[in-house]
Amino acid sequence: MVKIEEAIQQRQFKDPYNKLMVNLLYTHSHLVSAQSQLFKPYGISPEQYNVLRILKGQNGQPTTVSSIQDRMLNRMSNASRLVEKLKLKGFLKREECPTDRRQVDIVITEEGLNLLAELQIKVDGFNKESIHLDLEEVHQLSELLDKLRG
Repeated sequence: MVKIEEAIQQRQFKDPYNKLMVNLLYTHSHLVSAQSQLFKPYGISPEQYNVLRILKGQNGQPTTVSSIQDRMLNRMSNASRLVEKLKLKGFLKREECPTDRRQVDIVITEEGLNLLAELQIKVDGFNKESIHLDLEEVHQLSELLDKLRG
């Protein structure tokens, strides 16, 4: 186990709150980098994977870019750009809404579902390998993170 002080070569922090914030940001960056490497051979990013998971959760029902944006893990991501890239790769379809021509409906394709199915085992393994906690600690940390967000 590498402590945050060693990882960023800092002897001490201003206070425990500062240390926790730095540790959270550093850990986030570490996990996103590792996740990016997992998805790289498939030509997608973690944000694109998130979009595909959101669409899969729609169970075949169309949704909009703004709905996807609202549900994304990283709300700073440009959902329109991510959707366009996934469309070009054949993982989703964009269609004009039959009841409102101003609205564009987005649906995951079979190819997108197949990609998610192929990635599921790898993602499950990655999650278990990346989180060096026992099951009780996993539940506890998850509850603490929920509490942290207020």
